[in-house]
Amino acid sequence: MKSLDELAELREKMKAEYSMRCDETDKIRVLVGMATCGIAAGARPVFAAIKEEVEKRQLENVKVTQTGCVGICKMEPVVEVIMPGREKITYVYMDAEKAARIVQEHLVDKIPVAEYCVGAAK
Repeated sequence: MKSLDELAELREKMKAEYSMRCDETDKIRVLVGMATCGIAAGARPVFAAIKEEVEKRQLENVKVTQTGCVGICKMEPVVEVIMPGREKITYVYMDAEKAARIVQEHLVDKIPVAEYCVGAAK
């Protein structure tokens, strides 16, 4: 950075970016645990499957992102679904096939898949 004008320009750009993130409170957020534990357990194909299904179904109200360690490493891959106005649902022992089912049943039909949830995991 060589001038105050450049700094001011960067500030405005970052404010706009932050504002866009804050405006996404009405979106469904899907977080895939992508720390080393998640990646080692197969989180990359799970993340790719969710992204692919969301794009294929043109779900504009869904944001799929990576997150770090969720804290339940022995149950990886882990996927969290956060819908506005509802409790967070945590899915465990995920794979690409289960991920596609989560997109259809939870994100589209709004019915969580109980058998993949953390409380039902065996």
